[in-house]
Amino acid sequence: MYTNGDYPFKFGTFIGSDAAGNRYYENRVDYPFGQHRLVEPGDIHNFDSASIPPEWHGWMTSMNDTPPSAEEEYFKEANKNIRQLDHSSTGIDHAVGHQEEVFNFHHLHNLSQVRSRGYGIGNPIVGLPPDAKDSYYTQPGSPYNAASIRPRVNIGSLDADGGRAYKSEKWAERLRTPEEKAAIERSKLDALKKDIETEKMNAMRRKMALAARGAGTVAGA
Repeated sequence: MYTNGDYPFKFGTFIGSDAAGNRYYENRVDYPFGQHRLVEPGDIHNFDSASIPPEWHGWMTSMNDTPPSAEEEYFKEANKNIRQLDHSSTGIDHAVGHQEEVFNFHHLHNLSQVRSRGYGIGNPIVGLPPDAKDSYYTQPGSPYNAASIRPRVNIGSLDADGGRAYKSEKWAERLRTPEEKAAIERSKLDALKKDIETEKMNAMRRKMALAARGAGTVAGA
């Protein structure tokens, strides 16, 4: 017997259940194809479609006719004869691949929604507490993968107390105030003027030295 919000009752033959407490039924007589397989949620008040395991999802959508409850014993025996030839994060008894430590969080086999809805606030929809680590899988190299996050290395600071530390010159340029930027431009301009005056003095000294040695007319004199 199956109940939901649309009909008072639905009748079917009990086929099996899963670890989340979902109960599966089938009725090929009273309902048309596509509606003949039913699920009664283990927790009807917090049910999510991802709460249905992949093996039962295939049966519910008529991808196969043999329920997982009947296949379980067969696979247990078959796995005993399978020799794993190479190391892999995917076990021989499933094809889910790598998963984080939180496994089947609230019986959700799809963990893509087990993430914080904001910094440090958790996710009340799926019951993730504040400051808890997101459990969905991230590829190596992703900025969301904790193992791939490189620590920040500063090369200097604009303040003596280290208040405005920077990791590159471009970063330092962003941290400077307009007054500091204007002062730097003035210092660069003063240095350029000083270099020009120094070059003029050196040119004049060279001319005077050549004239003192009797080199004759100096070009440009």
